[in-house]
Amino acid sequence: MTRAAFWPDTSGASALEFGLIAPVFFAFLFGVIEFGLLMWTQVGMQHAVEVTARCASVNPTLCPTTNPNQIATYATRQAFGLTLPSSTFTYSTAACGSQVSANYQFQFPQVLNLAPFTLTAAACFPA
Repeated sequence: MTRAAFWPDTSGASALEFGLIAPVFFAFLFGVIEFGLLMWTQVGMQHAVEVTARCASVNPTLCPTTNPNQIATYATRQAFGLTLPSSTFTYSTAACGSQVSANYQFQFPQVLNLAPFTLTAAACFPA
C-alpha cells in the first residue's frame, strides 16, 4: 500500500485531537476554578476583618472588646459563607483603633500535591 492511499483517510482525527487537547484544557479549567476559590476566600476574609473591626469600635454590645473570642466568632459569621475556624481571626487594640487580622492556610486539592498557601487580611477602625 502506498503512502498516498493513507493520506485522505481522516477517521480518528477528532479523537486524536481531543486526546491531545483535553488534558491541557481540563488542567486550565480546574486551575481557574481553584484560583477563583482562593480569591473568594481572600475577599471573604478581608470583608470579615473590615466589618468586625468596625463592629468592635462602634458596637460594644455585639462585639465587646473585653472578649476577643466573641469578636472572632462574629468575624467567622461575616466571612461570606466560608466555614473558617474562629482561630483564624485575632483582635487587638492598636494605635489606629480596633484591629482585626486573619491568617488562614488555603489547602489546594490533594491531586495537585501543592503546599498550602497562606492568606492574610487585616483591618483597623478608629475607636
